[in-house]
Amino acid sequence: MLAGISVDYYMRLERGRDKTPSAQVLGALAGVLHLDDVEHQYLLDLAAPPRRTPPRRRVERVPTRLHHLLATVGVPAFVEGRAYDVLASNPLARALSPRLRPGENRLRSLMLDPEEREFHADWPAATAEFVAAFRRSIGEDAADARVVELVGELSLASVRFRTLWARHDVRRLEGGTATVRHPVVGTLRLHREKLPVDGLLLVLYYPDEHGDSAEKFRALASLAASDLDRRSAVSGAS
Repeated sequence: MLAGISVDYYMRLERGRDKTPSAQVLGALAGVLHLDDVEHQYLLDLAAPPRRTPPRRRVERVPTRLHHLLATVGVPAFVEGRAYDVLASNPLARALSPRLRPGENRLRSLMLDPEEREFHADWPAATAEFVAAFRRSIGEDAADARVVELVGELSLASVRFRTLWARHDVRRLEGGTATVRHPVVGTLRLHREKLPVDGLLLVLYYPDEHGDSAEKFRALASLAASDLDRRSAVSGAS
């Protein structure tokens, strides 16, 4: 009634019998359901006509210039794919969390690794944000083999993931602040920036210039440098 459509038509939409609703109808429903801009756009994307041929999924590769940037930037930084696979990272990122090394999947780590539950000061909020951002990231490509594999694994292994996935929340996971508990330097409050580059995301963490977190961050940098020196010594000896 509030959207100005009949009950019969709304039921056809819910049951998937009418797959071509107009933008006006979807806009009216979005308003009645109090969807925000991200949720509204997600609804429009889902209702868009299907592509005649599925897009060819290109292999996610990190450009050489990003590897150079990771090596020179003085803050924890890493590159992730659209399914939150860590593709590259610098020593500071790995000192911040060993789950930020290449080959890890941030969503899997967050849901299944007990150390991640301790690492995030507000683990329930972090999981809700990640799952909602993951759903938005994959959009209408839910049948993508990588997505199916990851969703299937997490659905079987994590009650928390199953609960959040069933909610169908969508949101952007953008810049902001994160409070984490490092096992050596203690609690850190860090700013987060996520910068799109060639279909990938460059993620950087950094503290305020002054304050307790800045001092702990310097200790983290020393820890990363010591680990790098140790690895170099071992490599040279072998």
